[in-house]
Amino acid sequence: MNDYAGKTVLITGASMGLGEGFAHGFATAGAELILTARSADLLEAVAETCRELGSPKVTVIPGDVSIEADVAEVVEGGVAAHGKIDALINNAGVSDMRGVAPEQFDMATWNWIMSIDLNGAFMYLRDVGKHMLETGGGSIVNICSIMGHGANELNIIAYTAAKGALRNVTMQLGCEWADRGVRVNSVSPGFIVTEMVRPALEGMGMDKWIASRTPMRRIGELNEIVAPVMFLASDGASYITGHDLNVDGGTNASNGTYQIPPIHQEWNADTTPRVGAGYEGIQPRPEWYEAMKAGIPGIHYTPEG
Repeated sequence: MNDYAGKTVLITGASMGLGEGFAHGFATAGAELILTARSADLLEAVAETCRELGSPKVTVIPGDVSIEADVAEVVEGGVAAHGKIDALINNAGVSDMRGVAPEQFDMATWNWIMSIDLNGAFMYLRDVGKHMLETGGGSIVNICSIMGHGANELNIIAYTAAKGALRNVTMQLGCEWADRGVRVNSVSPGFIVTEMVRPALEGMGMDKWIASRTPMRRIGELNEIVAPVMFLASDGASYITGHDLNVDGGTNASNGTYQIPPIHQEWNADTTPRVGAGYEGIQPRPEWYEAMKAGIPGIHYTPEG
């Protein structure tokens, strides 16, 4: 997984956040890189760091993923500069942080999100996929989201639609191209903190709230999403295709994770206590906990009665 010598990796949305993290990870592993995003200045800064980290060749090609001609220019320019593309990390994406309810959501914002998160992702899948089919194979990793798996009180209606669709596209193309040597997988991150968003999450206390509904009781770190993406793109995942990997601290495996610790875990504290301190919760226990301390009448009995 950690040896990408001789491989060329194209990363979209590479100028900041997760994309920058992916670029650093593949650079450290010795990959040649094709980096794209809208901002040439930010991309050049990322590229310089990647060279320092060990990438033998980094090509910067600015472009807008929602513009078909830009996508073609990036793919064609990347192939011309490196001779091939072995892996695509389809990462570029946007969302809407205004907090607009679905019944008030405007079509201009809907179309903007779709143009990048779904249409742009598909155009890169199509163009890079065609190149890989012509040259004998490759690996594509789409960056989806746990928001594309189901409802969530933090979700944005256009974002969940786009990411859910991209997950289905991953499965379709993963199977459709499997016999011709092109693997297509996706990673669905939970809440991942980068240095760009850390001050806001921690400053508003959102990190504690998000952790309270995550079984691992914390937000994910950047390296914890970079490593799974690098694995799926690598030859170590050569028999994996059409798969979506949740990297979410257990969120999607849970039917609900407590923010107020359940009282029943204390009913047998004197005889068979829970091992380990566990999670304390972020809210004080309500008054009705007092009535449940001794257990449910007729079902649970304390050692004394």
